[in-house]
Amino acid sequence: MTPQDFDTLVRARRSVRGYRPDPVPRAIIEQIVATALWAPSNCNVQPWSVHVVSGDSLRRLGQALIQQAQSGKPHPDVPMDTAYRDTFRARQIGSAKALYNAMGIARDDHAGRTAAFLRNLDAFGAPHAAFVFLPEGFGTREAGDLGGFVQTLLLAITAQGLGSCAQGALSLYPNVVRSHLGLPEGPQLICGIAFGLEDPDHPANAARTDRAPLSEILTLHG
Repeated sequence: MTPQDFDTLVRARRSVRGYRPDPVPRAIIEQIVATALWAPSNCNVQPWSVHVVSGDSLRRLGQALIQQAQSGKPHPDVPMDTAYRDTFRARQIGSAKALYNAMGIARDDHAGRTAAFLRNLDAFGAPHAAFVFLPEGFGTREAGDLGGFVQTLLLAITAQGLGSCAQGALSLYPNVVRSHLGLPEGPQLICGIAFGLEDPDHPANAARTDRAPLSEILTLHG
């Protein structure tokens, strides 16, 4: 792989919010995760575990999450209480505007926006979703390692010609996920990742976002 090949792969990865129903073969899913396992971590502790939910089981979980969202407040394992301000808030607004514009949902269309949000909880209709957990007893340092694993997983999905979307929304009701999968309390659900073959005709997939200029991010010393 050349530097240009890698640059192309990274730029090809984007958030896909509409999928074809075709399942991804089990062997490819296993290869994707096997590749992601080579992500670095402090002292090679590899602080992550992954549960992939597919097909009808994922649809049932999605409906359970939607019902929970319609009847109660979120209760994520890691509180989502950060307030985005200034430049970060502007980026957030710009991203949301691009998505809603692509789907033809006006700013004052509250019903349309609610329906669009609820699609998150069904993993946008994807045939698969990976739920990523931080093992019990780990904190911010290890969560940083887990972020590197998630990025490697997303790139491995992209390299297979598949679409994906990392979703904080799939972590909003962790007890529903644990109940559905028969998992114990302890490990923290950090995020979910919808993945599968992209539906190029879904309007949400026409949305595009940019990135901040290098001058805003990078400072060279020495």
